[in-house]
Amino acid sequence: MNEKEKRDTGLLYDANYNEDLINEMKKAKDLCFEYNQINPSNREKRMEFIKKIFGFTKENLLVESNFYCDYGYNISVGDNFYMNHNCVILDGAKVEFGDNVFIGPNCGFYTAGHPLNVSDRNKGLEYAKPIKVGNNVWIGGNVIVMPGVTIGDNVTIGAGSVVTKDIPSNVLAHGNPCRVVRNLD
Repeated sequence: MNEKEKRDTGLLYDANYNEDLINEMKKAKDLCFEYNQINPSNREKRMEFIKKIFGFTKENLLVESNFYCDYGYNISVGDNFYMNHNCVILDGAKVEFGDNVFIGPNCGFYTAGHPLNVSDRNKGLEYAKPIKVGNNVWIGGNVIVMPGVTIGDNVTIGAGSVVTKDIPSNVLAHGNPCRVVRNLD
């Protein structure tokens, strides 16, 4: 099994010395750099570039600069998607956003993690677990979503939260670690 196959099945893998993964990351980072240089008023060109970066998009989306990701092709976004400034998606695994998702500034979606075992970590090994965000979700500024998390539909995540576990549908959640505060009607 090669390193990309290990990554895609959630096993520990080494992205540091695998030419295929390195080249895919270089391509995505170059595209992000170009995207971040486009004038905000040039929406047509920005749309063209973000569609080159993301693996799947619907028509109505806006991603503010600066935006960064690892691969891009693992990211899919639904209709009516908005991501504010300075967001990062480490997309070693799939990152899926539903329809009507609004993301505040300075947010991070991190599918990548590193082993607790010092020996494995010092070898440069990592893992990637998918993140899924449902429909009608509002994520406040400075929120971090960790590997393997699913956020349900009709959810609001309060600013500054660190989401380490799944969040069910129809709730307000916030904190570090993020916890359900109450149900939403």
